[in-house]
Amino acid sequence: MALLVTNYLLLFVGSISSTLLSRYYFIHKGRSRWVSTWVQTAGFPLLLPPIYLPYYLFRSTPRRPFSHFTLPILLLSLLVGLLLGLNNLLFSWGNSYLPVSTSSLLLSSQLLFTLILSVLIVKQKVTFQNLNCVILLTLSSILLGLGSSDDRPTGLTRSNYFVGFFCTIGAGLLFALYLPVMEHITITCRRVDSYLMVMEMQLVMEAVATLLAVVGMVASGGGVEEMRRESEEVFDKGARAYWGTVIGNAATWQLCFMGTAGMVYLTSSLTGGICMTALLAMNVVGGVVVYGEEFGGVKAVSTVLCVWGFCSYVYGMYVKMKRGINNDSVTSGGEEEDGGDNGNGGGGKIQVTEMGRGDAVANTV
Repeated sequence: MALLVTNYLLLFVGSISSTLLSRYYFIHKGRSRWVSTWVQTAGFPLLLPPIYLPYYLFRSTPRRPFSHFTLPILLLSLLVGLLLGLNNLLFSWGNSYLPVSTSSLLLSSQLLFTLILSVLIVKQKVTFQNLNCVILLTLSSILLGLGSSDDRPTGLTRSNYFVGFFCTIGAGLLFALYLPVMEHITITCRRVDSYLMVMEMQLVMEAVATLLAVVGMVASGGGVEEMRRESEEVFDKGARAYWGTVIGNAATWQLCFMGTAGMVYLTSSLTGGICMTALLAMNVVGGVVVYGEEFGGVKAVSTVLCVWGFCSYVYGMYVKMKRGINNDSVTSGGEEEDGGDNGNGGGGKIQVTEMGRGDAVANTV
């Protein structure tokens, strides 16, 4: 449970902070789409300490880092990394063209895509609980978009609008695909048996996504020189604020991605998608608090729907987890009386229920 709560906090802090820092970058005349793409995964070296220190310094685990990696897992990680890099690129291009209202409206479709792809890829069961949550959060995001109709950038051409439109839809589809694909890998690959393994896979994926962004940056004539020029000549807060924004954004995006990957492993891809969508409304609140943005009646209703849908889903998870623990206790008591073992002992994960892997929590060994 502690690990699950930690990942919720990582996702919460990472999502809101990265959104606010991204807005800060563009508000103060930052304009490079490749920098915006690169920064989303450039913080992957931050995963090295939690991967290596438990074995080499603290001696808290007998497992050497990357010792469970096989060629299939490596190839899958490389492919998913390319998928993640393309998703980041599409997201950056869409975000550079579209206003916040339209972007929020389009990204709300991500949750519906996640539900459909989870059903197809990992055989996610559609229940009243998760369907109700998907509907409420989607309505919340639609209201959020419709309630921000005055933030369209001046001078936005029709062709640029359609580029941003299809890039944002593509980004939503790719991230919706990323979530159940990650869940499918953790289910089918027996080597993916711990949270540490998830971090190792995430490190490889983000390194590949970062390399893709670097190649694109260099091919377009950019790179470090472009960032230096932007920091000194374009960004209106000065070079120090520019590099602080870039580094801070890289770190907060890392929290966001690691929180998402951890939640997919500990719960399910649908739960990860629900939490990501719920944070769209929290990002609006963050914008109101930090940048003094207007918070009207439509945004208030959107926030209430968001909190309602998310809390109802979390409460349902809690009830199912408690019911599962009670059932396990009854089963264990019966086995002790019979002196038998049904083969489920010794594992580190709670039995999967209808909501996905480890309905409430899949505890690592």
